[in-house]
Amino acid sequence: QNGAVFSKVRGSQSGQDSTRWHVVRKFLSLISSHNIAVYLIDPLILELVDKDIEQIRSSPDAPSPECKYFCAPRDFTTFALLDKTWKHEVGLFRTAEKMGFQWLKIINKDPRLDGMDDLSGIEIPLHYIFKLASHAIHLVVFYERSGNYLWHGPLRLKQHMDRKFVPFRKLHFGRYPGAYEKPELLLVSIDDLKVQIPKNPSSFLEEMSHSRFLECRYREARAFFQLYPDDASLDAVEFRRKAKSLLHLAVLTLNTLGVKFWLSSGTCLGWYRQCNVIPHSKDVDLGVFIRDYKADIIPAFQKAGLPLKHKFGKVEDSLELSFQGEDDVKLDIFFFYEEDDHMWNGGTQAKSGKKFKYLFPKFTLCWTEFVELKVHVPCETLQYVEANYGPDWKVPVKTWDWKSSPSNVQYNGVWPVDEWDDVIQIY
Repeated sequence: QNGAVFSKVRGSQSGQDSTRWHVVRKFLSLISSHNIAVYLIDPLILELVDKDIEQIRSSPDAPSPECKYFCAPRDFTTFALLDKTWKHEVGLFRTAEKMGFQWLKIINKDPRLDGMDDLSGIEIPLHYIFKLASHAIHLVVFYERSGNYLWHGPLRLKQHMDRKFVPFRKLHFGRYPGAYEKPELLLVSIDDLKVQIPKNPSSFLEEMSHSRFLECRYREARAFFQLYPDDASLDAVEFRRKAKSLLHLAVLTLNTLGVKFWLSSGTCLGWYRQCNVIPHSKDVDLGVFIRDYKADIIPAFQKAGLPLKHKFGKVEDSLELSFQGEDDVKLDIFFFYEEDDHMWNGGTQAKSGKKFKYLFPKFTLCWTEFVELKVHVPCETLQYVEANYGPDWKVPVKTWDWKSSPSNVQYNGVWPVDEWDDVIQIY
């Protein structure tokens, strides 16, 4: 515990380098003695591995001439653990202590149990840290959530915890919760240690850079429903069912095309304000950056059984698509254009050819879970919702005029008559 001294690993540069390798080796033998499956998610090591991935794949058992990956300078090494694969931590901690590890367990509320009926507060383990000598292992616990994806929680220290145990601020998976697809894993030999890694390290690293997750705000939603009781009429229940099924179909279609999108307009407001579809909203609204537009979008939706209802604007200016879902529920896709200091999407009035523009402050995208789906929302949700609905967005409005009601609408001229056939198409 007082900084054990380790002999050098073959080919490594210094005792300090080999300390890291020895700590990782000891950790791997600790978890394998308890039959726990972990995989490597350390971004610094995966970046190095990714450069040599072909060679590592082609000779999975080749001995390493030097310690290249696990001896690289860093304060900790990060692994992932799937929650459902393991339950008996007491025995693990006892063995860890016998091997000289100090450990720390970070627990917090299980968001999967939060809901409109119950803010249960049951705590679950989110992170474990094992420290030996001058190196630490950060073990991130991933949980499966409805929507068939993996989620990890943030690392929040409780009052009594030792804040100097490790450099917490440097931990890669601690600042925010994150959402990931389930990775395919590959068993490889790195620096003569057998480890599982994501089969495609570069796509895992790309996913990691956009993994931030926002939880639905159940407390605020409950407060909202105390002021404005939820509509439980048959019509409302039926509309929500149709909207949910339309959203599931839209998500499947756009994900298959590889088109990134987010909940926009009334659908985003429903998620942020009441964790549900707004029953009087009449449609499902999605946003897509115009740079992600693909010509296959229209045929893909038609193939999925959603005919095109209207197409306004053109790719260069104010594009907007609307598809017809079940009965009178429609899917609107608004395309967003980026300027130096803001984003905007366009609107067109069919009978007059008038153009409108809706301005938004710049935003980035985060994951969330909505009607059992993993979908994007603007990370800066409050600013996004306020731009669209003004400071009174918490108050439900049943009559809404798309040309005059939004706080961020601007008149944007008129389409030239000779372009109408192209920019105003109604089916």
